[in-house]
Amino acid sequence: MHLLTQPVDAAISSLLEELGHKAAADRAWMFEYDAELLRFRNTHEWCRSGIPSFVEDLQDAPVTMIAWLQQFLAAGKAVMIDRVEALPRAARALLVEMLRQGDKSVLSVPVFHDGRLRACIGFDAVRAQHRWSSAEVKALFQCAELIASARYGGTDAAHTGAGKADLEPLIYLRKRGGAHGVKASLIVGLRAARNYTEVCLADGSSVLDLRPLALWLALVPQASFLRIHRTALVNLLHVQDVERPSGDRWQVKLRALDRAWPVSRPHRQELRSRLGI
Repeated sequence: MHLLTQPVDAAISSLLEELGHKAAADRAWMFEYDAELLRFRNTHEWCRSGIPSFVEDLQDAPVTMIAWLQQFLAAGKAVMIDRVEALPRAARALLVEMLRQGDKSVLSVPVFHDGRLRACIGFDAVRAQHRWSSAEVKALFQCAELIASARYGGTDAAHTGAGKADLEPLIYLRKRGGAHGVKASLIVGLRAARNYTEVCLADGSSVLDLRPLALWLALVPQASFLRIHRTALVNLLHVQDVERPSGDRWQVKLRALDRAWPVSRPHRQELRSRLGI
């Protein structure tokens, strides 16, 4: 097995090439996340002869670019995109990037280690649309397990950006006319606004992000954000009070916001546990 006889990076490249050939893919690739799951970078890529490479692109790219895909990867699921052109409206940023790379079909599989999402590996079909078999998906999951053990099974120092400037990554909010980058720690809460999301910030302002709330579950750091209602996520760092004004009603008061937000029954125990109350 390559991962036992070669340096890790070379072994990963060899493994992706072997799997890519066997699966009739035009590219086989891997990207890694930063520790906060807010940014990612391409690290390894094999391309069939005549297929352009994009491994140098998307270095330190925001995870918001792949928000639609991220919700499934974070849940440990493989994502088979048979027809890139048929991606839903919520995946527009991903669609634009895949079309730029000439992709017609894409298979993506998450790489987990110690319960944490660390990377993603996958195949691209460029020459024609392709649907990979369940056996090929299973083989890619097995490859992900091997890579996770080899790359992340030792010390994390080599893979967590140690020595880099201690800069908090930005989450990019999509708004009409452009995008705005904010630190996750400055997001107080997020509320559904039909098909969009109202992002409330620590300075008291808010931005209407052009993505549904469901996509945000995979974008914000799970260590500090919690769903308190089917229509709302809050940053626990900004929870000032938990109130029970009357009867069975629960609500949270968030710093910088005038009005309290309701907490629905299914989320109360988790809120108490996370706040230690």
